[in-house]
Parts: sequence; C-alpha cells; structure tokens
Amino acid sequence: MKAITATQNKTAAQIITALFIMAVLFFTAGGKASAAGGLQMSTGYPGMTVNAGDDLSFSLDFSNTTGAGMAVSLETVSLPEGWEGYFTGNGSEVSQVYVKSGDNAGAAAYSLSIPDDAASGDYEVVLRAFAGAEAEDTLTLKLKVAAEEIGSSSFESQYPEQEGASGASFSFEASLVNNSASQQNYSFSSNAPAGWTVSFTPSGESSPVNSITVEPRQSQTITIGVTPSVDAQAGDYTISCSAVSAGETLKTDLKATITGNYSLDVSTPSGRLSTEAYPNKQKEITLKLTNNGNTDLKNVNLTATTPDGWSMSFSQPAVEVIEAGASVEVTARLTPGKDALSGDYVVTVKAAGSETSDTAEFRISVKTETVWGIVGVLLIVCVFAGLGWVFHKYGRR
Repeated sequence: MKAITATQNKTAAQIITALFIMAVLFFTAGGKASAAGGLQMSTGYPGMTVNAGDDLSFSLDFSNTTGAGMAVSLETVSLPEGWEGYFTGNGSEVSQVYVKSGDNAGAAAYSLSIPDDAASGDYEVVLRAFAGAEAEDTLTLKLKVAAEEIGSSSFESQYPEQEGASGASFSFEASLVNNSASQQNYSFSSNAPAGWTVSFTPSGESSPVNSITVEPRQSQTITIGVTPSVDAQAGDYTISCSAVSAGETLKTDLKATITGNYSLDVSTPSGRLSTEAYPNKQKEITLKLTNNGNTDLKNVNLTATTPDGWSMSFSQPAVEVIEAGASVEVTARLTPGKDALSGDYVVTVKAAGSETSDTAEFRISVKTETVWGIVGVLLIVCVFAGLGWVFHKYGRR
C-alpha cells in the first residue's frame, strides 16, 4: 500500500507541474485566449496616440505553429463609426493572406483612416484572422485621439528677410498650413507702404490669387512677391501679410532691406564732349560728376586713358562724397604729346566708386601751329605794307 501511495503522489505532482507550466505559457503569451490552433496575429505598436484626420498603417505579423501553411481570412470585427479600415498586401486591398508555417513578419498591413471630425477620446479597432474553425486569433488596436490644438495653423516664411538695391523686386516663399479639422478658405492681404505692390501666388500656379482653399491637415506653398515703389528710399521695411479665414487669422512678417540705388554720370556742364587742343599745350576741361541715385556716393576716383605721349591730371583725383541728386565739378588738365599730329583723338575719363562707375569719351581735335604759317602771315603783311608805300610815294606822278 505504501508503494502505491508514493506512485499516486508522484503522478499528482507531475499533473500539478504540467498545469503550472501551461498557466505560465498562457500568461506569457499575453493572454491570447482567443488564439486557437497555433495561429497568432500581432503588430508592433497596437496602442497609439493619434490626431483626427490621420491616415495610419499597421504592419501585421503572423505566427503559425500548426506545422503546415494555411490561407488565413481577414476581417474587421469592430470599427468606430465614421472610421474606415481595410487590409492590404503588396499595395492592394486583400481579404486573405497565406501564412507559412513559422513566423511571417509583415505578411499584411491594416490601413486606417480617422475622420477629420473625430472627437478626442479612446477608441478600439478589433481585427480577426481565421482559417476555418481550427485556427483563429483577434487583435485589438487601442487608439487615443488627441485633442486638437487651438491655433496650430500657421503662415510662415523660412527666410523672411531679404535685401536688394532700389528698383529690385523681392520674392518670399511662405508655407500656409491648415491644422484644423475642416476645410478653410483663406483671403490674403498686406500692409505694404504706399506705392508698393504685394502678390500671392500658389505653388505650381503662374498667376497671383486673392484667396485659396486649403484642405484640413494640409499645407500650401505661397510665393509672396514684393515690388517697392520707384521712389523707395534706402532702409528697412516690414511688410505684414495675413491669411484670414472664417475661423482664424494667420500672419507672417517679412522684412525688405533696400540698400539704395546707385547711378553716376560723367559729363561736362554743357554736355559737350569735344574740344580743341594744341601739341604740348595744357588744355583745361571742366568735368561734371552727377549722382543720379538716391544714396550718397563716397570716394569716387578719377582716371583717364589717353593716347601715347599724352597726359591728363585732375584738380580732385578723388572726390570724397557726392550727395544723392547732387553734382560736383572737377577740372581735368589735358596735355597732348609734343609730336601729336593734326587730327581727332579720343580720351576716356572714368569715375568709379565702390558701388558704381561711369565713363565718358572726349573727342579732342589737335591743331598744329607751324613756323611757315607765321612766316606766311608776315609776308602778306609786308606785301600790303610795301604796296601801300609804293602807292603813297608814286601815286601822284
């Protein structure tokens, strides 16, 4: 009797141990009480925090421990009202997936679309995979829809500051983002200075618009063109641009820096660019340097290009400042070469500052004075004097 009792005790211990192992395996498997016949369906992140309007894709993994491959049917057991979901494989919607024996990572996916007006809260989506009555499993996706952020829409430029010379146009790229749960129609406006023009052109379009419609959770790139007035002075200008819808007002500030308009003219007070000169004799020419820009010109240097053997100097080789709209007169001293022949020559005068420059070409007509010319004049004078003396002396006879 004692031996029988020992055997019974041993058997009972083995049964208890087996039940304990089965319990451990059950809880280790995550409580998959619905799994049957060795089929399991899972995803890497079954619990997520999402936003209304999101489109999600869950990669589905399958484990088949039946020892043989099987065609597994897929279905959505429950889905919140207004939500849309379907199974996909290889880019297409599917209702079945073949699960080989063993682990099948990413064998299918589940696409889920959350409506734009979904209220914040906790939601569940239940999926089922089954191969007849002998193998099936369910998967619950737990999703928390976050509350919509008020004022999260935006109208911003990545590079809101630019600079250029007067007369130049500016182009800013801005992103208009509608983060609300509904479609928005935005009207554009700006507070540019008088005489300035501001235009709003959507990406991909060639013509400016006054308003644009942006879908919920979508963005639109807008090119903002800014053209200053023709008389805009150098300085910094801030242009505030607005995109206004029925529910929100979005603003972005742009900064345009005008560095000034630089223009220099080299001429003479009369505007005449020709004169006469004699070999080896200095000729003074009055130059007129005019600043036609809207910014003072500083350190304007004068240089000249002359024929070989000629020279030119200036009363002011460097003009310290020429105010905007003003003129400065400088005397140029030109001396043709001593061997210069009669004819026309070109002398180039250049005035250059750090921002701009100008050149003027002067036509110089060289005249020569010869000794024989003077002698000829004297002979003519002598002849007339001699004739006068002859008539005076013998005219009465």
